[in-house]
Amino acid sequence: MDALVRPLVGLPADTHENGGFLYHSIGDKYVRAVAEVAQCVPVMIPALADAVDMDHLLDHLDGILMTGAVSNVHPPRYGMEATPDHEPYDFHRDDLTLNLIRRCITRGIPLFCICRGFQELNVALGGTLEAELQRGEGRLDHRAPKGQPVEVRYGPSHPIAIAPGSWLETLLGSGEIMVNSIHRQGIRELAPALSVEATAPDGIIEAVSVRDAPGFVFATQWHPEYRARENPHSVKLFDAFGTAVRAHRLRRGNGTQ
Repeated sequence: MDALVRPLVGLPADTHENGGFLYHSIGDKYVRAVAEVAQCVPVMIPALADAVDMDHLLDHLDGILMTGAVSNVHPPRYGMEATPDHEPYDFHRDDLTLNLIRRCITRGIPLFCICRGFQELNVALGGTLEAELQRGEGRLDHRAPKGQPVEVRYGPSHPIAIAPGSWLETLLGSGEIMVNSIHRQGIRELAPALSVEATAPDGIIEAVSVRDAPGFVFATQWHPEYRARENPHSVKLFDAFGTAVRAHRLRRGNGTQ
């Protein structure tokens, strides 16, 4: 296999309707972080779970990045009743991503999950979510400030405490960093297979990994993809992901997947 050919990283699409038509899309900051920092080729996965052979697709991909989104996982997916607090939804994305996550973990395909992807990972493995975190006693307001420029909304918001001895501590060489905060939902019950890698000052889980996973699986509630090249912590995260993707591609090329 040609070592100069960059590996392929799949990114699931969000869907939205406009003028009576359904559109599939991905934010530029995600594809740019994959291309420019992880040094991989980003490939959009359309939210067509009923028309895409998932295993055939994964036979040709070397990693998956689960992106953030405006929408939230539909509460019945984790055993709760839907309310206006949980909206908006993207049922097409739910159909694709929850199954995709489980298959990636089983197959040892590197998986990096961000924001909605972080929450999808928890749901896919049996956890639950909490809406409107800011209403809880003693909670921070994890939402971005309204009406502010992008650089303010995605700017550093609060510190996170990184678990001692965790993979994240080893990677970053620090027990605390500042992160942005662009979410109003978070983990309520942690999925049994997940390990907490970092928490916010109010106890909200900010990063997780999968115990005993056969491949790279890491997730952040914050958005490391925003101006990733300018943030040394983001560079380390995407570089680690890219390294795992290239290693998986090599194993796949050698027929050892």
